[in-house]
Amino acid sequence: MSLTGRIKEFITAENAGYKLGEKKARVISIISQKGGVGKTTTAVNLGTVLNKFHNKKILICDFDPQGHVEKSLGSLIPDGLEYTPLSKVLTKKGGNILDAIVSTEMENFHITPGDKELSETEGLLSTKIGKEFIFQTALSSARTHYDYILIDCPPALGNLTINSLVASDYVLIPCEMSVLAFEGVSDLLDTLEVVNDRLNKKLKILGLLFTRVDGRNISMNDLIMDNMKKYFDGKIFKTQINVNTAINKAQLEGVPIFQFAPSSTGSQNYQALAEEVLKRTRSKIPNTPQ
Repeated sequence: MSLTGRIKEFITAENAGYKLGEKKARVISIISQKGGVGKTTTAVNLGTVLNKFHNKKILICDFDPQGHVEKSLGSLIPDGLEYTPLSKVLTKKGGNILDAIVSTEMENFHITPGDKELSETEGLLSTKIGKEFIFQTALSSARTHYDYILIDCPPALGNLTINSLVASDYVLIPCEMSVLAFEGVSDLLDTLEVVNDRLNKKLKILGLLFTRVDGRNISMNDLIMDNMKKYFDGKIFKTQINVNTAINKAQLEGVPIFQFAPSSTGSQNYQALAEEVLKRTRSKIPNTPQ
């Protein structure tokens, strides 16, 4: 067995005391090098729609030190919940993500709360042996308790993002329909290729999701779509997230869009996206019967 294999086996043994479930989660990293493209918005609203309308047990892991997942769902999170910060789980020997989650008012919908200390964790991980596999190991038992685990990655290709990619089955890439959309795409695809080749053979691109789409800019939208097809041919979601003020208002209220404005364009968009995600993942990783 290789040194890396021995490290993973040893660390996994540290988690043996946690009770396993009967599920087999699909793990999706939501990633973009560019900030402000709707990563958190997509994680929160995709996750809540899968939970509410498709009866899926969901965990959202907030890897971004800004902690926007917790802020976007603040009205659904009770006060006084005890948990271990995600940064501690990732730097602790034998850490388990189950210690970092909290429940929300939505049944079978959990998150890891925001953790500013993740900024320091980025550097601390570089000192660890087998650093790329730390989150994969910490997540191993949680995979048996959820249908979908969504990871809101930071807008950088550092140790936290690499850990997320190594632990994931799929990558979902939010992207604005603008000329800036091409910024960083090449670097992101290079990173995904390296991770797929060296660290995680099963990692696949689930799809590119256009966000904040202004339907009035028809010619520009068509130009960007045609160019993006060169990078993601066959991997672009049919669903697009249109510009919708209700989405921002929902975040300010700390609730998902379907709860704040169920008939809004934003709510309809994310319900359509959930349908696509289910179709694209259902045939790849069958769900274990409960």
